[in-house]
Amino acid sequence: MVQDFFGAENPFEVDEKFWFPEKSMEIPSANVIENDKEFKLELSAPGFDKKDFKVEVNDGVLNISAEKESKSEEEKENYRKKEFSYTSIRRSFRLPDTVMDDRIDAKYDNGILKVVLPKNDKEGNKPKKTIAVN
Repeated sequence: MVQDFFGAENPFEVDEKFWFPEKSMEIPSANVIENDKEFKLELSAPGFDKKDFKVEVNDGVLNISAEKESKSEEEKENYRKKEFSYTSIRRSFRLPDTVMDDRIDAKYDNGILKVVLPKNDKEGNKPKKTIAVN
C-alpha cells in the first residue's frame, strides 16, 4: 500500500484490514514530523536488526521493507520440537518533490527505524536510490 506522505490513505484500507486482518500486521505504525529543514519518519519495527531492512526511493516513493526468519530446534528424551517463523513488514510513502533523495539517512535503534528526509527548494524527476540503514 502506498500512502501519501501527508496522511491521505487508501479509501479502502478499512475494508482491507477487516477482510484481511493478517495483512494489517505487515504495515507498521509510523510518525511523520516536519520542520523547515526536513521530514523525520519514525517507523515502529521491533524485533528486527538493521541488516534486515531495505530502504529505497524510486520515482518519488519511499519504500521500506524488512524480513526476518528464525528457527529453533529442541530435542529431549521422547520429545522433539522444531519451530520456525518468518516476519516481514512493508510500508511505502509518496514523497513531496522537495525531498533531497541523495541526502536521506536511515538509522535503526531500539525497535524504531528513523528516516531523515532533508528538504530543498527544487522539484523534478528523481532516479531510484537505495539508502543504507545504520
